[in-house]
Amino acid sequence: MKYTRSEFLGLGTGLIVGTGLSHKVGHGQSRNEATFKADLVLLNGSIYTLEPNHPRASAFAVSNGRFMAVGDSADVKGLIGRETEVIDAEGGIVVPGFIDAHTHPSDTGVDELVYVDCSATRIADIQSAMRKKASSIPAGEWVVGFKYDDTKLQDGRPINRLDLDTAVPDHPAVVGHRGGHTSIYNSKAFELAGVTAETASPEGGKYYVENGELTGLTAEKADETMRRLIPSESTREQRRDGLVFISKKMAAAGLTSVQDAGVGSDGIIAYQDAYHSGEMSFRACLMILGSSPAFQGLKSAGIRTGFGNEWLRIGNAKYFSDGSASERTMRMSTPYIGRPNDYGILTMSQEEIHEAVEDAHRHGYQVGIHANGDVAIDMVLKAYERVQKKWPREDPRHRIEHCTLVNPDLLKRIKATGSIPTPFYTYVYFHGGKWANYGEEKLRWMFAHRSFLDYGIPVASASDYVPGPYEPLMAIQSMVTRKDYRGKVWGANQRVSVDEALRICTMNAARASFEEHLKGSIKSGKLADFVVLSDDPHDVEPDQIKDIKVLRTVVGGRTTFSQG
Repeated sequence: MKYTRSEFLGLGTGLIVGTGLSHKVGHGQSRNEATFKADLVLLNGSIYTLEPNHPRASAFAVSNGRFMAVGDSADVKGLIGRETEVIDAEGGIVVPGFIDAHTHPSDTGVDELVYVDCSATRIADIQSAMRKKASSIPAGEWVVGFKYDDTKLQDGRPINRLDLDTAVPDHPAVVGHRGGHTSIYNSKAFELAGVTAETASPEGGKYYVENGELTGLTAEKADETMRRLIPSESTREQRRDGLVFISKKMAAAGLTSVQDAGVGSDGIIAYQDAYHSGEMSFRACLMILGSSPAFQGLKSAGIRTGFGNEWLRIGNAKYFSDGSASERTMRMSTPYIGRPNDYGILTMSQEEIHEAVEDAHRHGYQVGIHANGDVAIDMVLKAYERVQKKWPREDPRHRIEHCTLVNPDLLKRIKATGSIPTPFYTYVYFHGGKWANYGEEKLRWMFAHRSFLDYGIPVASASDYVPGPYEPLMAIQSMVTRKDYRGKVWGANQRVSVDEALRICTMNAARASFEEHLKGSIKSGKLADFVVLSDDPHDVEPDQIKDIKVLRTVVGGRTTFSQG
């Protein structure tokens, strides 16, 4: 594709002002015709810009961290100077940097450093890992495990209190489910909490009991109550190091921006420390926990959504209204398969949702409420409809975090309110062992990327890592095929195309944080965030998209990951 001179230059945001760039710049320009030279030039690429008017290109130039020219290699070569970094893509695939619109780096990064990895597929291996940790610390100190997944176990049953008692008899111990809404505790932990089989479950939570004994499993508000007993195991330095660590891992997967879904004071400090150290490999929009002192402080200071810079900015106010999809606790209007009296758990009442949304909305915040089940989504939409009627605001873009189970009525209301859903993008593939608890019919309306697009709703990407893997290429495969890791198809009616999946992971995700003018496509004036891939996801077998290699990740013209 050839570009006109104005299309090629795209001189937005004053990038070239005062540089002495000749008006003759364009195809065939010689190096001597302009004094301006780029910081970075990529040549000979197969570039998907995601710009509707100019979807393909072969080269671009970067200056001051932004794309300053996008076009053909012959055009861009004229901007190469002695100090210009030149990337010869050699025909490789180049796409805008991937954006995860709902993830938890500030929590999971430090967890990776200080907690026990319980992602093993055998109970004995989890016991061994917990036992090893216990042997290294004094008796009485907590042993904390994470990344546990009951459906990945080969034992035919989940881990329980007695398993942990055997492995860790002298310490209070907990193994947290990777979904983040349930945990398994040992007897020492329950003794410390004063919880017995006769203890009443708190509203919005549950202590699970079988045959008159605690199983060890706790959910939602009950789990939160237990978690308050665990002293913080991380220092400020560890939290910074954890964030740097996870940012590098995510960069290796092609992520250039994240939206961290639930940050308090410690998380804000960790981001500032990582940013000022110059070691952070992604940009971050911080969703502030609505229940945290940090949110109260920000409101008091008059700080609201959008405050910050291109690397760190304040996003929405984050709340939780129901349970988990992967842990089968989300609140639905119909019961779980095989559990006729179980409709899931609500963690906020309608009144509490109204109060939270009104407070954040009237303080200038975008709102993001965790709502998986159709009952919870309906309650959140009622609150969004109410505040827009009483205190209308242009384009508030309030969000429904996860927005897992929908129906035509909910879709119409999401569209009418301009709300943004962020359904899990790797869940169909990674969590296939859990969907039998919902059944085939529900899966036709879960993680409903196709329906959102058909209703004109700019659905955004979301891993929710740790609950779901964060790799965007796995996500694209999951959304395109709707196959789980065993090859079973769930909800084939919700399949999207590769192009649509790419847009969900880039432009739509940028829009979810009011940043579509800055990122999400390769266009002059936008931030120079891009990824080089080994293969074209349009051309490989759909079941092999997740195996495509990320060769290079670049943020603001700076390489944050390079293979080899």
